[in-house]
Amino acid sequence: MLDKLVIANRGEIALRILRACKELGIKTVAVHSSADKDLKHVKLADESICIGPAKGTESYLNIPRIISAAEITGSVAIHPGYGFLSENADFAEMVEKSGFIFVGPKAETIRIMGDKVAAIDAMKKAGVPCVPGSGGPLDNDESKNKSIAKRIGYPVIIKASGGGGGKGMRVVRKESELIDSIQITKAEAKANFNNDMVYMEKFLENPRHIEVQVLADGKGSAIHLGERDCSMQRRHQKVVEEAPAPGISEDMRKFIGDRCCRACVEINYRGAGTFEFLYENGEFYFIEMNTRIQVEHPVTEMVTGVDLIKEQLRIAAGQPLSFSQKDIQMKGHAIECRINAEDPETFIPSPGLIERFHAPGGMGVRWESHIYGGYSVPPFYDSMIGKLICHGENRDVAIARMKNALNEIIITGIKTNIPLQKSIMDDENFQHGGANIHYLEKKLGMQ
Repeated sequence: MLDKLVIANRGEIALRILRACKELGIKTVAVHSSADKDLKHVKLADESICIGPAKGTESYLNIPRIISAAEITGSVAIHPGYGFLSENADFAEMVEKSGFIFVGPKAETIRIMGDKVAAIDAMKKAGVPCVPGSGGPLDNDESKNKSIAKRIGYPVIIKASGGGGGKGMRVVRKESELIDSIQITKAEAKANFNNDMVYMEKFLENPRHIEVQVLADGKGSAIHLGERDCSMQRRHQKVVEEAPAPGISEDMRKFIGDRCCRACVEINYRGAGTFEFLYENGEFYFIEMNTRIQVEHPVTEMVTGVDLIKEQLRIAAGQPLSFSQKDIQMKGHAIECRINAEDPETFIPSPGLIERFHAPGGMGVRWESHIYGGYSVPPFYDSMIGKLICHGENRDVAIARMKNALNEIIITGIKTNIPLQKSIMDDENFQHGGANIHYLEKKLGMQ
């Protein structure tokens, strides 16, 4: 097992990694910005090092400082968590060239899957179903692009190859809008991702967002841990996630899971990863792969009993997978609500001092967070301050427990989105299951 590890992140995921390390006997080094000196994992780590000021580019995104922290503390590995540098191929490459273990895939794998065009090509070769599209980047041949769109069928969506997080996408519903939309998306892609490559896909009107969790050892073995439904979204950001996805049969789970595992073997994938799909009319369509641990990984842990962070660490240490596919059994249902420090109506971030805090509890309730009474939420980072996960023997029980937990939690001094989460749990369409990715925005009057 790894001897000492740098946790190159902050907040709840940093604390989650620290707990897994402690269970495995791994010493921990918390790197933090000057604004994060009071984070819980910083206080609990074996060592801590301030790597810069509050601004992310000068701390959590500063590759030389993170690697230097590993060097001076005698660490052997670096765990990137999610966000920040977790899917930065240059970071992964520099970590390993500096003699450390990167807890995640190899740099070349991150590069392939980070390029949407290359990723789709790799998935097609592995037999993973993809959205009908251009089959590659669009050039400046206007008549050719019009022919591609006609073949696919309107509406189509223009996407940036290097995009993500809902940026670099434009829906086109008629031919007269196509050429301008391609040029605008290319300009946005260049400005946001320094890569103006774009491609075209069929735009699915009312899909669900379903993703498949995988683990692979980079040595030819891979397993899947079922799927999650992440369709409750606002501006392409997930709000509620659950596992398993309502309405997905065991046969469908096996079909898509087996293909994801085959793809992992073919691209020599190492570590935890997630294949994201749009799902409509009984069909899966690959959209991207996240080459890191996901925010919503706890719902998979709750229904499978597998500790995904510990598996990441074991794989990074060169150990084989702890489980075979036949060992993975889905038990019950789990739901996760993201708790954000924001106004529940305007969604404006609400940083500040947490005056009182009380965590929810009870059977099947899990609270993942770094906050505590007296902690001050900084204004410099993502607004998520915790994740509330509830598990039950079925979906109805999981929802009932989530309602109880949302009523029990106390956070004063700042605004949170807990009222929004309560309204989602009370929503009849959510309770029925299977709502599409546009449902929440329509409920909020955003469409």
